[in-house]
Amino acid sequence: MTKADIVGKISEKLGIEKNDVQATIETFMSEVKNSLESGDNVYLRGFGSFIIKTRAEKTGRNISKNTTIKIPAHNIPAFKPAKVFVEGVKSNVAVENK
Repeated sequence: MTKADIVGKISEKLGIEKNDVQATIETFMSEVKNSLESGDNVYLRGFGSFIIKTRAEKTGRNISKNTTIKIPAHNIPAFKPAKVFVEGVKSNVAVENK
């Protein structure tokens, strides 16, 4: 599902113009991004949390030059779904066998 699909579904369900829904979604995503960039986590009860995870410093390899490089410690954004969310997916989505 894409952002356009989400905008279409919300617009259909609520009877709101697509442009208004798109502006709302864009603003929501911008606020989540701004909060994480300023070091604040975002908690949405029943849905999940957008959090900042810290990755430790590690050694990597540059295969083409056959050298080791140091990858410094850094922060990354992450999403942690709520238990209700996880249980809903577990009970409603069939497991694919590959």
